[in-house]
Amino acid sequence: MTSVETESGHGGTDGDGVPSGRDHDGYTPSARRIERERHRRARARRATAIGALSTLVTGVVLYLVVVHAPGWPRTKETFFSARYAREAFPKVLEGLWLNVRLLLICGAAVLVLGMLIAVARTLRGPVFFPLRALAAAYTDFFRGLPLIINLMIVVLGVPALRLQGVTVDPVLLGGTALTLTYSAYVAEVFRAGIESVHPSQRAAARSLGLTNRQALRHVVLPQAVRRQVPPLLNDLVSLQKDTGLVSIGGAIDAVRAADIIVGRSLNYTPYIVAGLVFVALTIPMTRFTDWVTARMDRRRAQGGAL
Repeated sequence: MTSVETESGHGGTDGDGVPSGRDHDGYTPSARRIERERHRRARARRATAIGALSTLVTGVVLYLVVVHAPGWPRTKETFFSARYAREAFPKVLEGLWLNVRLLLICGAAVLVLGMLIAVARTLRGPVFFPLRALAAAYTDFFRGLPLIINLMIVVLGVPALRLQGVTVDPVLLGGTALTLTYSAYVAEVFRAGIESVHPSQRAAARSLGLTNRQALRHVVLPQAVRRQVPPLLNDLVSLQKDTGLVSIGGAIDAVRAADIIVGRSLNYTPYIVAGLVFVALTIPMTRFTDWVTARMDRRRAQGGAL
């Protein structure tokens, strides 16, 4: 009896990863399958080599174009000075710790406040109309107000009031402004997730004896949050970058640390260093967001639970 070609065989592989020999079930891969696997791996190796070579050639060409461009020596000295990069890097890293703390604290506050606003906007019944109207007004106002203006009003304007018991710390005021703005965006993300849950889910929960509050807490919100994880992570990535704006009030974060060196040396390399540090901090969060999005898309395509 001839062997049957199947993808479910578990035979051993040769040095190229091609099935060979006989496994414990007695399956022997056919010559056609062995040749097909060998051809597939040869194509993969060839594609990898071509990609690496083209990347190398492109990099060399770009390097030659940049270094031979008019004004490159002056640009290099102004924006890519190794001396000022070494001076700025430790100070920028020290200031970055403030940005990270702002991200963690403001991120948590934004998620909580955004959830409360979203729930308020989705409450049913005429008695909750004032609450829905206030929540809608809040989101419309802070989504339309530029973040930089919000920061200036809170960070620079509030201390001018000289109110007793009100802090004048630019870090606290800047964090408050960030929370006010981003909670409006996150509230809309949560609201979209809540409204995406089919009404039959709430009806089924009510038929099982759950109250409206219990149905919202145990049925609607868990599904809504899972569905909105990718856009929520995108908002947190944006928040991470915007924490640098608190420097307008004098807080010594990564951006302000770079600005101090630039003001003293009139060399702009510290800005490049600060920018690269933020990019290095953002890329892992961005790739994690992409991974979560792709994973949820695969589960949705397979009909799995979201």
